[in-house]
Amino acid sequence: MTDIGMAADRARAEVRQAVRKASPFVGKFARVGYAAKGVIYCVVGAMAALSAFGFGGETTGSKGALDAIAGQPFGWTMLLVVALGLACYALWQFMRAVEDPENEGSDGKGLAKRAGFLISGVVHAALVIYALHTLLGTGNGGGGGDDAGARSWSGTVMSYPFGRVVLGLIGAGIAVYGLFQLYKAYKAQIDKMLMLGQMSAGARRWVTRLSRFGMAARGVVFGMIGTFLILAAVQYDAGAARGLGGALEALRDHPLGKWLLGLVALGLVAYGLFQFIKARYRYIQT
Repeated sequence: MTDIGMAADRARAEVRQAVRKASPFVGKFARVGYAAKGVIYCVVGAMAALSAFGFGGETTGSKGALDAIAGQPFGWTMLLVVALGLACYALWQFMRAVEDPENEGSDGKGLAKRAGFLISGVVHAALVIYALHTLLGTGNGGGGGDDAGARSWSGTVMSYPFGRVVLGLIGAGIAVYGLFQLYKAYKAQIDKMLMLGQMSAGARRWVTRLSRFGMAARGVVFGMIGTFLILAAVQYDAGAARGLGGALEALRDHPLGKWLLGLVALGLVAYGLFQFIKARYRYIQT
């Protein structure tokens, strides 16, 4: 073995040893991260529900939720806490992608899951950056909202050769993920992720219902986001791309918008509450 190979092996061993020593803290970071993710979904869903039933509110995405938190009394403190929680979640997702503590494996299915963890980590790290820009008053964090961000990067992708094809494939992937969320809502095998033995039988039933409702609502909005990206690629129009807020707005504009938006909005709140349950009861392999 060459000196370079030996040095690389020593470095990997040192990293693994550091990860093992940090594992108790990583578990706590992950739980804080799930709670922060729950806050975001609860705020997005609550604001959309208020809009649907005529009590104010608005259809917005994750960045809009952070802006809403910042606008509350003691908003600076609350936003800082949520940003730290999202940073914990991003760190946990990166660790799941790279170190594979949950033994997803290196076959096709395992690599697909780990790629999803990596993308999730990047998305939540971007939210942390947006929150920090908001806290420091140094601009909008690069996006001006989820829809503006979706249109911006969609236009960038389409500016490259075969960009429309790539954008269409990204949209298809997101739409398929939405369908997968609907499938997960139907299956709802939460016993594999939660310590249900610590709950009463009644609590387990309600948690299962909450998870089904939340994942179904999330599947709907991700399916819509993916569809909008496909339309943007087909029409060669980045303006057709939408983020979470735009998907909710499209529901509101439907003839049955009040009820469709209200139902999905309450589902997003349910998904947020489910994240709080995961923060307390999820199996965390570190």
